[in-house]
Amino acid sequence: MDVRIGVTYTPKEIEVELSDDTDRDKLISTIEEAISAEGKVLWLTDRKGRSVGVPSSKLAYVEIGADSHDRRVGFAAL
Repeated sequence: MDVRIGVTYTPKEIEVELSDDTDRDKLISTIEEAISAEGKVLWLTDRKGRSVGVPSSKLAYVEIGADSHDRRVGFAAL
């Protein structure tokens, strides 16, 4: 599952690729908890075990993408 995080005062985004077994609802509740309180940090661990922390006061937005197995590669007519 891909997560894209926008940070205030910078045009760059933080992209984190989470493991396939990540629970989407639990991830959303973790994000909501970090946003709801001042001084919290949103911590996410990617599929390689690296941890990424963003202070809640600096979060502009969080975009949760599709699971990795849902991504399609190549060209197809729909």
